[in-house]
Amino acid sequence: MSLSGKDSAAVRVAACVSARRAVAELEASWVLIGPDDPLRGYVCLVFGRHAVDLHDLTDAEGAALMRDIRKVSAAVTRIVNPVKMNYEVHGNTAPHLHIHFFPRHRGDQFEGGPINPRVAKRPAYPPGEFERFRERLKSELATRAA
Repeated sequence: MSLSGKDSAAVRVAACVSARRAVAELEASWVLIGPDDPLRGYVCLVFGRHAVDLHDLTDAEGAALMRDIRKVSAAVTRIVNPVKMNYEVHGNTAPHLHIHFFPRHRGDQFEGGPINPRVAKRPAYPPGEFERFRERLKSELATRAA
């Protein structure tokens, strides 16, 4: 899987993936997290080759991406036990196919409304919790199937 290329969005995505935020490489995508993410358990799943929209994928790539989505969703759910997982696919600011996972909890800062990462209170993690989440997510993704 390669994210290199001449497209500026692909280059930005490659830089993000190569940074410390990448915790796993799955069948068709990369799993990214960071200590300043908007919600506890948030994940960004970045498709492995440059594509902008779902319809840009081959059938095999689409199926592989869906397996990755299911695997990440199940892993995060086992770790943070949300009442609901929200998924978002936009691509307006970074035109490269990626999926946001927002685990929702009772009493979270956006309860009863949509998530707005720009106004999220940070950090979402108490001291030491992000590191534990990162290690558990790595372990869950390495050892379990979707």
